[in-house]
Amino acid sequence: MQTGISTASLFGRMPTEDAVKFLSEKKVGCAEVFLESFCEYKYTFAEILKKVQNGLNVHSVHTLTTQFEPTLYSINERAKKDSFCLLEDTMRVAETLGAKYYTFHGGARFKKTPFKIDFERVGAITREIIAVTQAHGVSLAYENVHWGYYNYIGFFNQLKNRVPNLKGTFDIKQARQSNIPYSEFINEMGADIVTAHLSDFRTDGKMCLPGKGETDFDEVFCRLRDVGFDGAVLIECYQNDFKETEELFECLNYLENLSNKYFK
Repeated sequence: MQTGISTASLFGRMPTEDAVKFLSEKKVGCAEVFLESFCEYKYTFAEILKKVQNGLNVHSVHTLTTQFEPTLYSINERAKKDSFCLLEDTMRVAETLGAKYYTFHGGARFKKTPFKIDFERVGAITREIIAVTQAHGVSLAYENVHWGYYNYIGFFNQLKNRVPNLKGTFDIKQARQSNIPYSEFINEMGADIVTAHLSDFRTDGKMCLPGKGETDFDEVFCRLRDVGFDGAVLIECYQNDFKETEELFECLNYLENLSNKYFK
């Protein structure tokens, strides 16, 4: 098991290339690279990142909210085609950085009206998506997201039945925002979890770094261990959840100690 930091934690504080360089210079064990806009999905940007990567182990890549992922599932063939072009570009970036996983928001629930997923159609398109990712040596890891398709228990299993090589990304803050106990998402994805996004929250409901709030992370690590987790635990917080960047590394040390306690 690995511990590391997502560059998403530095979103708004420094551009992606500076975040990658910063984590590399700090000798972080592994990282997720959060690509922030369309220009960053291009191979030319991958070359920029490669120059500052300096041995940093990039576990996964992640893209910004709904920029193109929902339209991979569009009934509009032109929109779908354009989105698959962006997916192809993004996977070239991932391959260049050596990333093995793509943290995927997937489809979005834009409307408040009742929503029923056609799993046969979604499964077929997800297999198309995986064909693209695998061509670049990358596995698709569907993330539980409160505004996305996977915002309830049962989605992952339904999709996994149709897409056997599907992997999962567990996000504890998204579980909170979905008003579902995080343990239920861990139990559903089980050993298919390859990435865990960790954050914490205080009694006033404000997010903070892991270990600075109310979450029992001994229990979190126990639950991950018990389902056979062997992926990367990554700090993924927002820019206002901490004051100084050095706090990230104090938090990382905290998570590394928990990793040593429960996974070795």
